[in-house]
Order: sequence, then C-alpha cells, then structure tokens
Amino acid sequence: MRIGIIAPPWIPIPPTAYGGIESFIDTLACALDAAGHDVLLAASGDSTCPVPRLPGFEPSDPGMMGVTAHELRHLLRAFDGLRDVDVIVDNTLAGPVLAPAATDVPVVTVAHGPLIPLEQELYLAGLPDVAFVAISRNQASHADPVPITRVIHHGIRVEDVPVGPGGEAACFLGRMHPSKGVPEAIEAAAIAGVPLRIAAKMQEPAEEEYFDEVVRPLLGTNAEYIGELDTDEKYELMGNSRVLLNPIQWDEPFGLVMIEAMATGTPVVATPRGSVGEIVEEGRTGFIRSSAEDLAEAVLRSSELDRAVCREAAETRFSSRRMADDYVALFEDLLRAGVRPRPARAGAARSAAISD
Repeated sequence: MRIGIIAPPWIPIPPTAYGGIESFIDTLACALDAAGHDVLLAASGDSTCPVPRLPGFEPSDPGMMGVTAHELRHLLRAFDGLRDVDVIVDNTLAGPVLAPAATDVPVVTVAHGPLIPLEQELYLAGLPDVAFVAISRNQASHADPVPITRVIHHGIRVEDVPVGPGGEAACFLGRMHPSKGVPEAIEAAAIAGVPLRIAAKMQEPAEEEYFDEVVRPLLGTNAEYIGELDTDEKYELMGNSRVLLNPIQWDEPFGLVMIEAMATGTPVVATPRGSVGEIVEEGRTGFIRSSAEDLAEAVLRSSELDRAVCREAAETRFSSRRMADDYVALFEDLLRAGVRPRPARAGAARSAAISD
C-alpha cells in the first residue's frame, strides 16, 4: 500500500528532544515501512526519519508554531506532493479544513489533542471526506459531534528500549506545566520517603516561570531536577527507577511516557485522568490513585510488581507493529468500502500557490 504521512511543520521527524506527536509520526512511518508498505513522508526539511520524504520543505522553526499561514502553505505542498498515494495520514489541525478541496486521496486525520470546540469545528469542516482516529477511548468519549472512525492506541519500538534493573528512586518525566503534576509527584514521593528525579522540558518562558515560582521551592534532598533528557538518557532514568510517577492533572488523550516506562520494566503510578485507565493495569503494571497519600502508598507497593510483566505488557499491547497493523486494517476497511473524497476542487489554484 502507498501511504502518505503529513507531519506538522514546526518540529523535525523524529524530534531532537520533546515532541510527542513527532515521535508518534516517526514510529508509525518506520513501522509501516518495515511492514513492506511504500511510505512517503511530508515533513520539515531537517527531518531525518529513514523513510522516503517529499522534497522542497523548509527546515523546522518552533518559533513559527501556531502561525496559520505557515501551516497552510506546508499542507498545500504536502497534499500536492502526495497525489499518487492510496491514503494520507494527516497529523495537523488544519488538515481536515483543506483536505476536501486539496486532494482526491482518502485522508485519515489523527486527533492528537483534546477535542475542544475549536478543534471540533475545524474537524467538522472535513466531513464527510475525512476519517478521524482517536488515540484513546477517553478522548473519543469527548469527541461528539465529531464522528470517530476508530480508536487506535499509540505504540513504540519496544525492541529498541533497554530493560532496566530498577532502583530505589522514583522518576517523573514530562514538561514543566501545571497539568503534568510535578508538585503532586514531589509531594507523593516525600510522603513515601522515596527520592524523586525529575526530567522535564523547560524551554518556553512560561515553563521557566512555573519552575521558578512553583517547582524550585519544592526541590531539595528528596526531589532533584535533572533537566531535559535525550532518548537514551530518558530510558536510562526510567530503567533505573522503581516507579514512574505520573500524577497527571488533565485528561491527556494518551500518555506516551507510561508505555515507555513499562517498556523498560518500570511500573507506573498515576492519577485516574484521561487515558491512564486504558494503559495502566491495576496491580499488574502499576496503580491508579487520586490522593497524595494513596499515591505514596502505591509508590511503596510498586516494588512488589514484576518488571518482566510490565515489559511484556508493552510488547503485547503497545508495540509499533501492533499500531501499524491497526492503521493498515483501518486503511483497508476504508478503501474496501470505497471511501473516497469528492474530486479535488481548484487544483490549478493549488498548483499556482505551491509554485509561488
């Protein structure tokens, strides 16, 4: 099958540091390629994902993130370059708006964020020509009136993740933001009497301000901030920890960090928000708790869990191969049903815009 994938223009594929959507795109593209499909990736010019890529795209510029004109130009070039594929996997917000007029290829848009009214309005503009994938059942439950064609959980290249021996300290990984629960993790670890090592993205002014005003005063001998880690450092931290503390404070559509921890053999202790209940198996790969005291008790109990079981769960439930198979099954169902967007409109205008 010929599969086109459109990435947002802001960050390269794969990301050099923090970038959940970009990590997903890299993993999916490589898994589809490994399965024998012809993958063509439309991404920023500095992307290094080892699959064929469309030429002519500018290098990524995080400073342009959210600039509508920049994203629209990127999408027009992507749709034009992917004219000859069988299906397009779109990972942008504006893609569904342009797809009906920009392509006659079936488009599947992956909803990566919370389906707030603004996103719903943009997605609805793509109907009936665009199929939508939710990345968790929890996310899908908030999608109405956007019709979700299928729920497909993320996967990772588990075979590339080293299994760690565990350790005495707990770890936290994420970004420096109130929604991620850094203070809650520090409190739970302190109650448990367990050291906590914090690795978090902190590049934007708001993140630095939150760290200085809220998190820094809570650090000490029990809690240490160790900076933002690359992939190898991340897995080393996870694998040498007794537990991943993930007291998330919002309904995160999918918590990739949890399956990454499980792949290293490390169990997860998390709050019952968003996709947590779909990822963590209570008493098997972790514990789901609400209060600081209950989180602390679960941190101590995490040493009772079998690290081999955590790894096995990642291999069987959250592998990149399983994810790729699920997407291919969706593509085949759509093509078998004859789901084809109406013929592209204003093709000449599209070509002119791209050549300018």
